Amino acid sequence: MPVFRRVLIQLAIAALLVGCGPAKVVKPSAANRAKLAEISTQLGVEYIQKGDLEAGLERLKRALDADPNYVDAHNTLGLLYGNLGQYEKAERSFKRALAIEPNNSPALNNYGQYLCQLKRYDEGRKLLLKAIENPLYKKSDTALSNAGICALNAGDIDTAEKHFRAALRINPTLAPTLYQMVNLSHRNGRYLPARGYLQRYIAVGRHTAKSLWLGVQIEHELGDKDAEASYELQIEKNFPDSEETRLLRESKAQ
Repeated sequence: MPVFRRVLIQLAIAALLVGCGPAKVVKPSAANRAKLAEISTQLGVEYIQKGDLEAGLERLKRALDADPNYVDAHNTLGLLYGNLGQYEKAERSFKRALAIEPNNSPALNNYGQYLCQLKRYDEGRKLLLKAIENPLYKKSDTALSNAGICALNAGDIDTAEKHFRAALRINPTLAPTLYQMVNLSHRNGRYLPARGYLQRYIAVGRHTAKSLWLGVQIEHELGDKDAEASYELQIEKNFPDSEETRLLRESKAQ
């Protein structure tokens, strides 16, 4: 019997016994409440991923009705409220998660990234770096990459590059971070490293109009006309209406 169904049956039995008089009152066990909170949170995430935010929100609220201290539900609510633009509720949810488990790395990562999006860069990066202090955290590479983006948006390019390099030492195939290093290397005039990072990015990710446009510029600086022409053809073929195609056509017209 599926766990979710078994838990519901046990809760239903408990509810029936409540109606039999004071001597028969049986409350759901802490284990059952925790399991119900877990399942409701998982269902909430599934609804959110499908775009049904209202149903997702309802499931997350049910999770906290079952277990008010279930950290994953508070953490997910923080993300959902943030996406809905309900910033005060988002912050309360993240803070509640960390009040229950101050060293919960997923909550630290999500709250840190959220603060960076609100341009509270120092606060956000501090939480992101705290998230990776747990050696068992499986997404340290992502947290470091998020810290790099946070530093980059704050205008601290050197610190951003340091975080990106650290992320790639953990996971050399992290496509978004490889793209960031392509961009940074190009901006700093380091065209050979930029080419290398772009080749690594292509090996694990998909080209976008932005990555192809970077390829055009990098190969132009390195003097490889064939590679430059190849990137140009790909932009015009795959992204004909993009801003990068417009820039390409303008550069050719000059």
